[in-house]
Amino acid sequence: MDRRKFIRHSIVAATSAAAMAAQAENLQILATPSGKRIRSRVNGFTFARLRYASGNWDADPRMPSNILNSLVEYTSIRVDPNEHIVDAGSEDLSNYPFVYLTGNKMLRFSEKERANLRRYLRSGGFMFVDDCNHDIDGTFAKTFEGEIRMILDRPGETLRKLPKEHSLFRVFFEFKDGPPATSHELNGWGDDIVHDYVQGIEIDGRIAVLYSNKDYGCEWNYDWTNKRFSAKDNTQFGVNIIVYALTS
Repeated sequence: MDRRKFIRHSIVAATSAAAMAAQAENLQILATPSGKRIRSRVNGFTFARLRYASGNWDADPRMPSNILNSLVEYTSIRVDPNEHIVDAGSEDLSNYPFVYLTGNKMLRFSEKERANLRRYLRSGGFMFVDDCNHDIDGTFAKTFEGEIRMILDRPGETLRKLPKEHSLFRVFFEFKDGPPATSHELNGWGDDIVHDYVQGIEIDGRIAVLYSNKDYGCEWNYDWTNKRFSAKDNTQFGVNIIVYALTS
């Protein structure tokens, strides 16, 4: 599996000289709110959720449609409006440059699933993992961290806190203070800690695994039609995650 074979998102380029040159190279341009332009080979984005036999892989079912709505609202990325479910051991995993993994119960992969995820991540795949328990000592956190150590075991393939200066926090919207807090943290749920970080495993200079104990899935798990009533759109960090996955 080659990273270049992944399905890429599609962006309508501006009619500028730079955009025309990019199109000639089979590259298109995504303009950020600050005017920054990001080049990427593009074909369309599909939100894929990872299904596994243990635990509850299907937590926060409304979250994907909310993020897809935000991509349409803020970017020119063409999106598949439907969430896709892909099994951890399926060869179809290689069709998705981005996959989402969540849960709040025990997580256990089979050897086949571990081998498949290892190939996926080392070949350019991006996996966003969000702990639905929003804590650091819960069942999902402990079992996921054990699983990822078995999947990625080369020197340097370890979870590390991402610094606030990381490009993830600036790739589209800017988050000067790092990852935004969730209402669950601020209300004292979970481990009663506001985590001022997310963690990542980098392979070949780009994030392969982004890991959050902040429970963004639950934070973004509301009907997208209600977003207009929010004083501040809390899904913008989700846009950053998708754009980073597709352009890095």
